[in-house]
Amino acid sequence: MNKDWKGNKRSVFVTLGSSAHSKGIRESKDYYATEPKAVEELIKVEIFNKNIWECACGEGHISKVLMKHGFNVWSTDLVDRGFGEVKDFLFFNDTKWNGDIITNPPYSLALDFVKKALEVIPEGNKTAFLLRIQFLEGKERYNFFKNNPPYRVYVASERLNCAINGDFEKYSKASASCYAWFVWIKGYKGDTTIQWINKPSL
Repeated sequence: MNKDWKGNKRSVFVTLGSSAHSKGIRESKDYYATEPKAVEELIKVEIFNKNIWECACGEGHISKVLMKHGFNVWSTDLVDRGFGEVKDFLFFNDTKWNGDIITNPPYSLALDFVKKALEVIPEGNKTAFLLRIQFLEGKERYNFFKNNPPYRVYVASERLNCAINGDFEKYSKASASCYAWFVWIKGYKGDTTIQWINKPSL
């Protein structure tokens, strides 16, 4: 499946594609692609390492924006959607990543992805996850937040869109869900700051 391949010999890392996972093989309906604007809004307000791992990259919607801005992107996914290499992020133990991680994970496995990301990056490095604002809720997540508080949460004032199977023409209207970028710095123990992105024009 090669329709979205954009790589070249100068690429430091290879990019790939899919932002939905499951314990087994994922159905196509589990794939929700990220609106590129969401990534543009994030990198306006947050500084990241030059090396980025996009570990649930779908058809490369996040990766392509990062590459356009000069980041060295390693893109992986459980499912081959025609972009890069296949790797199951949650079930391998042979990698430590000397960079940051930016992704839109499957929501049902989001906490598992966050835990894994913080495990594989060095102290002081960042992870950024595009998640529904409801991720702040829940007893299990609260217990996790007590020991691993997000450094910052960027809430989208005007809603961003995540399109099923990457079909942004079909799902062009604003999402019914409110999305936010949750940013962790490994080792951070302070308070979580909330800021706003994608602000409406006045």
